[in-house]
Amino acid sequence: MRIRSTNGLERLHGEIKRRTRAIGAFPDRASALRLITAVALQTTTIWRDRIYLDMSLLDDHYAAAA
Repeated sequence: MRIRSTNGLERLHGEIKRRTRAIGAFPDRASALRLITAVALQTTTIWRDRIYLDMSLLDDHYAAAA
């Protein structure tokens, strides 16, 4: 059994590690940096679209109470 973390940075690091291991060897530093940047941008767009707490519900509640 494997312990999984919910920490976002650890998940990003794990995804980068998984992708770089799949490639094996990079021809130069710039190509590795391009892959890491692409993974980070993809992860950022996924996280940006998630809404963990909808604050508009609180606004509606306070407006109704006033």
